[in-house]
Amino acid sequence: MSRIGRTPVDLPSGVSVESTPSEVKVKGPKGELSFPLFREVQVKVEDGHAVVERSGAGSAGKAAAYHGLVRAHIANMVEGVTNGFTRALEIHGTGWNAKMAGKGISMQIGFCHLVECTPPEGVTVEVPAPTQIVVTGIDKQAVGQFAANIRRVRPPEPYKGKGIRYAGEEVRRKAGKSLS
Repeated sequence: MSRIGRTPVDLPSGVSVESTPSEVKVKGPKGELSFPLFREVQVKVEDGHAVVERSGAGSAGKAAAYHGLVRAHIANMVEGVTNGFTRALEIHGTGWNAKMAGKGISMQIGFCHLVECTPPEGVTVEVPAPTQIVVTGIDKQAVGQFAANIRRVRPPEPYKGKGIRYAGEEVRRKAGKSLS
């Protein structure tokens, strides 16, 4: 049995979980999220906890895999509607910077043109300093994917370390050419 799937998800005050055979909805102070359910699992709300159970339909292997997956998604949705998620990025490079452009950002990162990035619905972007970008939202997948899309524009290179990286990310540096 899935060790992740059998632990109940605690529901803080102000958070409600509604479950139908095809979908789970989580409402909280920061918004509302939904996730489609698989027929192999079902979600029950019992005295302040959301419990994921296998329904018996389908193969045992699929049910075990979906059991932990659905529980993890529900836990992430509860965390998102109560606290939200944040990903911070740093820009390293001489003269490279970012600035707000409407709801999105405009980055000067060594190309001959500005790079524009517009966040999806439910995700917000801030530029507290010219070399820092902060992505926030209630959906963990959307926040992480948008941060990854920004990083993909100019990933850090191993020789000088220039590029866009996550805050705290360490880039392994390679030695350059040596004359010997």
